[in-house]
Amino acid sequence: MKVLVTGTAGFIGSTLALRLLERGDEVVGLDNLNDYYDVQLKRDRLARHLHHPGYTHVQVDLADREGVAEVFATHRPQRVVNLAAQAGVRYAMENPHIYVASNVTGFLHVLEGCRSIGVEHLVFASTSSVYGANTRLPFSVHQGAEHPLTLYAATKKANEMMAHSYAHLFAIPSTGLRFFTVYGPWGRPDMALFLFTKAILAGEPINVFNEGRHRRDFTYVDDIVEGVIRALDRPASPSPEWNGHDPDPGSSTAPYRLYNIGNQRSVELMRYIEVLEEKLGRKATLNMLPLQAGDVPATEADVSDLARDVGYQPTTTVEVGVGRFVDWYRAYYKVG
Repeated sequence: MKVLVTGTAGFIGSTLALRLLERGDEVVGLDNLNDYYDVQLKRDRLARHLHHPGYTHVQVDLADREGVAEVFATHRPQRVVNLAAQAGVRYAMENPHIYVASNVTGFLHVLEGCRSIGVEHLVFASTSSVYGANTRLPFSVHQGAEHPLTLYAATKKANEMMAHSYAHLFAIPSTGLRFFTVYGPWGRPDMALFLFTKAILAGEPINVFNEGRHRRDFTYVDDIVEGVIRALDRPASPSPEWNGHDPDPGSSTAPYRLYNIGNQRSVELMRYIEVLEEKLGRKATLNMLPLQAGDVPATEADVSDLARDVGYQPTTTVEVGVGRFVDWYRAYYKVG
């Protein structure tokens, strides 16, 4: 089938595009190649699939209403995976307008594109950050998520609500995936694993927030992509059990579903650092710092719904995943 994937120069989007092409799908990739982080890394990710005969690339910003509409009208994808967004939780405190333009207005343009051509299924990226002030673990899509602690999380919560309204009004099957701390080769330079690796190899201290007491549901990129593809292949449908007197946040009478997509286990940040030290063969100098504004002490995903509905089963431990990242980092940056 023909799939429009937004954010194909991004960490997850590039890996997803490769997997779809490998199985024989036609991929239309959209990315604006912004300079939030190293553009060369984005170009190198893109180069992995740019010349594949089944791939077509368009450089468009999601905030460009006419540009996005033209992509849908010209290429008429059967299904859509929206991964493009302004990334970074903390960056939103400095540049809030960019987040609304990309993550809210840009997502509206995607929804309008889906409506205009009758897309079979929209899968879109949400985030574990929507759980915000929630503390009951593991996080479940069947519990409320009404207290996001950052603007980034709020924009992703808005995406979920917007997608539901379009599913209800225009019968666009829509599935939202709440990603939990994705890591692996070709990852983002602003994320902890990348920052830690760079600093340790340079002999510099690493900043460890919350005095190292964080716990995260670290999820390897290949497991994430497998889950995205499985969800894409199963268009959302209305839930016959949904009850307006006791509304389930994870489903609807509309063709709409929300799923957590994580590793279904929480790992201590200090253990994550220990694994990285083992793979690098070097010890880290730790700069222990307090909890940052908008951060949460722990995340853990309940992925039982995704496992039940599409057979999702993450298999990559942090020991394996961190090792693969280190191997990629040393090769890409040519460091011993």
